[in-house]
Amino acid sequence: MSRATPAPATPRVHRLPLAGVLRVGRPADIWFKPALSVVASVAPPNLTLLALGRLDLAMYTMAGSLCALYAHNRPYAARARALAWVVLGMVGGLAVSLVTASLTGSAVVLVTVGALLAAAQKALCDATRIGPPGNVVPTFITSAALFAPGTLGQVPAHLALALAAGGWAWLVGMAPGLLRPHGPERRATAGALNAAAAYAVTRGTADGHARARAAAAAAVQAAWQPLLATGDARTRRALERLVVRAEVALAAPADTDPGQLRTWARELTGSGPIPQVHDPAAADELLGVDVELAAPARPLWQRLGPLAPIAVRTALGCALAGYASLALGIGRPYWALVTAASLYQANIRLTWSRGVQRVVGNLVGVLLFAAVVPLAHLGPAALVLCCLALNFGAEALMGRNYWLGSVCVTPMALLITEFTRFQEPGQLITERIVDTLVGALVGFLAAVAVTNRRAGDRVEHALTAVERSREHTARLLAEPAPAPGALEAARRSLVAALADLRATADAASGEWWQRALPQERVVRVEQAGHRTLAATVGRRL
Repeated sequence: MSRATPAPATPRVHRLPLAGVLRVGRPADIWFKPALSVVASVAPPNLTLLALGRLDLAMYTMAGSLCALYAHNRPYAARARALAWVVLGMVGGLAVSLVTASLTGSAVVLVTVGALLAAAQKALCDATRIGPPGNVVPTFITSAALFAPGTLGQVPAHLALALAAGGWAWLVGMAPGLLRPHGPERRATAGALNAAAAYAVTRGTADGHARARAAAAAAVQAAWQPLLATGDARTRRALERLVVRAEVALAAPADTDPGQLRTWARELTGSGPIPQVHDPAAADELLGVDVELAAPARPLWQRLGPLAPIAVRTALGCALAGYASLALGIGRPYWALVTAASLYQANIRLTWSRGVQRVVGNLVGVLLFAAVVPLAHLGPAALVLCCLALNFGAEALMGRNYWLGSVCVTPMALLITEFTRFQEPGQLITERIVDTLVGALVGFLAAVAVTNRRAGDRVEHALTAVERSREHTARLLAEPAPAPGALEAARRSLVAALADLRATADAASGEWWQRALPQERVVRVEQAGHRTLAATVGRRL
């Protein structure tokens, strides 16, 4: 059994970063596609309401339209399912908010319900790994709806508007598949190859190679996600071989040809056939991955368990932020609630970074609002067009850094409040600044108070479980005739242990107050587990 350097036994406090938090990255290869998708999804409903003179209903159609922001990295069969669930989840959360708002006028109760919804949305988005923008958009919609005037009799019509707009967003999200049915998985694989090539150029020795390797490892991991959801087995296998070549480059950069990796990446981003790469050494790993993927997915309730600390952080932070906003007499406490909800990431360091980005982005955003509002107040049509432009800008810039995207999100959110009537810009700006600062401060304090101190212990337990399961499976493989069903049961146990290890390591990585995680040991144990799974496949054949 492989051994890693023992982790320190005493907890350590990770430093909260400032350097690099606001660094602007390179745009994504397809940054314009999500940006155009959200404009195509939002424009028809809003322009229809404009023509009918009912822009006051735009909040409900926006609930459905903004679902077009999700699942752009997923293969189209998986995207169809994911978008459908996003739409249903958005409409379900909106229903809870509208019914609650129609039954009570207590601001304290409304904030409490909003905080609980935010916690549920955070846990579900993380457990299902739906990806950006995560829980922030549904929390914004449901929190705003809690403070929207309405009666119980109006709820069905408002939900119907949201559902209709969500159906249109689903069509917008699926439309690119008519032209490039395997576009998402091809792009992800090309990204892994390019990142691996950038690392191979360093030969593992140049300055900055650690950052290049981390970026390449992240790109490889990102490439596996759409491949694992691809229904076309032939396409998946061809792309898997290329991802394995990227993994080989991570292991042996000095023996890798960066030019070849980039050539394969260029061929993938085009519309030609997938490059065919034959690597017999990768067969065992691919078979092991296939076995793990063939196992039934873990039930949702099991995936929610490790997320309990983040859910508690979200509920507590959002509630306290909303209550603080109410105490200060702010008319829109949901802004503070949404700010707090937007902070919470997988660990305290990322939560801190997101808080800094949120505050900076919102403060710059209110300045942009002050510049844009005279144009938006020219009339309802100008208001709608300004919102569409800001929608595009937010999605175009968000991938470069969260704060940069927030510069457009903030004035867009302020302009949406004016769909019912034009308001005093100075008051909106003041309330937004106060709620941003209150939400960020209270939200971060809640994250510090609710720490996930057992994260390291869970990783150790998960590692031990995988090692024991792998050793048990290996012993059965060594037997000439194991008991009927024993090997299959051991295989299923190893599959479950590997899945639990990956989920636990992802949740624990970077928590603020804990032992250093044995990252190298995690990688070695996973690789050994996949090789053992491959051996079970050969035995069954």
